[in-house]
Amino acid sequence: MTHHATTTLGRFATGAALLLIAVAGARAQKTLPADTRFLTPAPPSGAVQQVESLLGQWQLKNALLIAAMETVPQAVWLTNGTPSEVSATVRSTLKQASWERTMPVFVLYNIPGRDCGSYSAGGAENTADYEAWIDAIAGAIGSQKAVIILEPDALADLPSDCGYNPSQVNITQATADRFTQINFAVTTLENGSQTSVYLDGGNSHWQAVPIMAQRLAQAGVQQAQGFFTNVSNFNLNNYESKYDTWVSECIAFANNPADGGWRLGNYSYCASQYYSPLGAVDPDNIATWVYTDEWFQQNLGTAVPTIHFVIDTSRNGQGTLNASVYASAPYNQPASVVTTLTNGNWCNPPARGLGTHPTANTGVALLDAYLWVKTPGQSDGTCDAAGGARAWNYSDYTAPGWPTDAAAQAVFDPLWGLDDPIAGAWFPQQALDLAKRANPPLLP
Repeated sequence: MTHHATTTLGRFATGAALLLIAVAGARAQKTLPADTRFLTPAPPSGAVQQVESLLGQWQLKNALLIAAMETVPQAVWLTNGTPSEVSATVRSTLKQASWERTMPVFVLYNIPGRDCGSYSAGGAENTADYEAWIDAIAGAIGSQKAVIILEPDALADLPSDCGYNPSQVNITQATADRFTQINFAVTTLENGSQTSVYLDGGNSHWQAVPIMAQRLAQAGVQQAQGFFTNVSNFNLNNYESKYDTWVSECIAFANNPADGGWRLGNYSYCASQYYSPLGAVDPDNIATWVYTDEWFQQNLGTAVPTIHFVIDTSRNGQGTLNASVYASAPYNQPASVVTTLTNGNWCNPPARGLGTHPTANTGVALLDAYLWVKTPGQSDGTCDAAGGARAWNYSDYTAPGWPTDAAAQAVFDPLWGLDDPIAGAWFPQQALDLAKRANPPLLP
């Protein structure tokens, strides 16, 4: 794209860009009134079994904690199934929501090649199958009220980010297909008059603001309600809200011709959580983010951010895991281990807590809602050395009962002292830990 929109085509693109932003802003206004009540689905079987087990052990308070956790509104995940099967699930969920006069939140997690083939690998076989699956969901929702969390990690973790072997995967084609799939889903689902679609925005400690803004724009966020962040992650609300605001501002910056046609499409100019030309920015220290705030204040001009967002607060009550504690006694782990643990701190980190309860009354103009998107108590995966989320020097620290042979250590999680359940399975130790450390507390 040229720096100056002087041609007829440029003027058309400029008008189209402004129209898209106007549409996005209008759509964002139709969604999630401040008094919205979100659906509380039936508890997972693992939670029911854990409550029964705790009662059987006379652990009454712990049983109450898990039960209280399951009274909080949460999302319903749609991860597989034939079009007819997923349609049936959606219809039954909508019926429950209608009886209770609540808003259901659906997480669509079936994109081809999801999770880069890691712990949550799977998804539809191809684009045609995925589009048929999306059609079925859209048809089941119709004109009823629903929030759609569309494909967590699908944009923050494109096929081009997965490290695939190019001799085995056509990375360019797979990445292009990903945008085709998301665009189709946005267009199809947004046809529902009361369907609010949010796209994947990663989280504040992942892709830089310019990268995420560009990917969201390419994926069709200006035709959706907005984007979501922090799904299945642990970043504090203030970090996410600030990051999300910058992403929205960056989209506005790069789609506003009034202050110079050279800005159109140039998301890369935006400051971020990693860099600002006005001062050193540390992604782990929000006090330094003032320099990125200042950059947007100086450069937005007449651009007005209109893209809204929602934040997953299901497990961020205590923020992210600080893996540096494992460098100290009694663990005494080397720097290389601490680095791996830090990079894997998204995967079943211990000593976290449930976060802000779902609400659409956020007090932040662009923040439509805090939601419990990730089902608290469900495992992120085996979170082991074999999968790359853990490392451990057992000669520096071990405990009674820990494995002593390399094969067993490869699938062991030293942070929990056990073999974690597979992705999506109930993790009772983590569930109770999240409930005990909830912020705000679950029980008086």
